[in-house]
Amino acid sequence: MGTNKYMRKRGRVIRRAIKASLYPLYERRLVTSLDFTQTPHHVGVILDGNRRWAKANPDEVGMTSSARGHKAGANKIVEFLGWCEEAQVQIVTLWLLSTENLNRPEEELAPLLAIIGETVDALAATKRWRIKPVGALELLPEGLQKTLMTAATDSASYQGIEVNVAIGYGGRREIVDAVKHYLSRESSEGHTLADAAAKLSVDEIGNFLYTAGQPDPELVIRTSGEQRLSGFLLWQSAHSEFYFCEAYWPDFRRVDFLRALRAYALRHRRFGS
Repeated sequence: MGTNKYMRKRGRVIRRAIKASLYPLYERRLVTSLDFTQTPHHVGVILDGNRRWAKANPDEVGMTSSARGHKAGANKIVEFLGWCEEAQVQIVTLWLLSTENLNRPEEELAPLLAIIGETVDALAATKRWRIKPVGALELLPEGLQKTLMTAATDSASYQGIEVNVAIGYGGRREIVDAVKHYLSRESSEGHTLADAAAKLSVDEIGNFLYTAGQPDPELVIRTSGEQRLSGFLLWQSAHSEFYFCEAYWPDFRRVDFLRALRAYALRHRRFGS
């Protein structure tokens, strides 16, 4: 029985080694097949699967804490943005924390918020990307709000990818906030509710979204095998293409990203027609 177990383990190791040796060849093949001038300008990413990754990959003492998974996921972000640079992506929206996540138990939420703050600091410290916080930031602790605003200010002049860090973000709340801000502006300008309603349009709401002034994402990627948006960029993703990947976010590889770009390039975008 012990011999059979050893042989199965050895077989898995050999298969992983074979795959590892073949992936660079496969990546090069994917790269040569892609026309990076046709890749999406704006990519949205639902970074899903950190906690499940931690459970599936306990550390050397068997720890499977969610904080460890979130840390592994945070470490993937800089690498991912490097891939986006290579592909000439201009805007990336990363969903790091939903409004629903803010209801998690304090013992889980506090380490997660700390990791997010450290991640934003690390992104700004690269001096490669412009950081734009998006979400209901007023729901966040004051310390994290300050970290986000500092990162946005310090990185405003950088010339690289614009990185939307969606924290305390919910798609329904974003739309409600947009309408509220629109009505508030109309009221401040002395317009009646009837006047505001008559003027209300798709473009007007778009002007008050968290991502106002940016093009909508052409491609939305979700990791971990879940095939739903869960409220991510509800308004902006009306005509987006979706790519769902089985890998947990910490395991997301460059080859997975290239596959997403290839799938996007092969689709005929109908824009609702």
